[in-house]
Amino acid sequence: MTTIGIIGAGHIGSQVARKAVEFGYDVVISNSRGPETLKDLVAELGPRARAATAAEAAAAGDFAVVTVPLKNYKDIPVEPLAGKVVIDTNNYYWERDGRIPALDNGEATTSGLLQEHLPQSRVAKGFNHIMAKDITTDGSPAGTENRRALATASDYPDAAELVTRLYDEFGFDTVNIGRLEDSWRVERDRPAYVKRQNAAELKDNLARAPRTV
Repeated sequence: MTTIGIIGAGHIGSQVARKAVEFGYDVVISNSRGPETLKDLVAELGPRARAATAAEAAAAGDFAVVTVPLKNYKDIPVEPLAGKVVIDTNNYYWERDGRIPALDNGEATTSGLLQEHLPQSRVAKGFNHIMAKDITTDGSPAGTENRRALATASDYPDAAELVTRLYDEFGFDTVNIGRLEDSWRVERDRPAYVKRQNAAELKDNLARAPRTV
């Protein structure tokens, strides 16, 4: 059975956890305040879930989902994630994270920053441009007309493929942007951001995205 280590138990992390246990994954979830603060969530998720520290969640997962405020990305444990796929949901909110010139100037991407921090991991963008509540409600079976699509990007094909499989299980089509250097196309305030769109519409919105906003 596959275990997902989820680092960050906020809106996105808890929704991914709910959907994951629904589809038979085991989940080890963490937050910055300690496992004891996740008792209610773990009780809701049931026997497939347990709370842990970030390092424990990273070590336990066959792959991981990182969903913390971008300003805290350097706190993500490095060694326990070595050799693993890491799905990055992070977005840049300068009002919360402080100004990051490399992002403001279009010289970096949020997922690229995490990849630099995790040089032995294989980072893929995922779940960053969907409202948290929609993760558990907007999915539909493969082949459904107008099925909602989500984007991914990675420098590692197997990481993008893992996100594609997970999206499909959760009920979404996938548009692969390409490498992390192009993942800015689905970041905050671009046309594809938190908008319900099918694959064709998502491709159009990605193509229309400005480099800086």
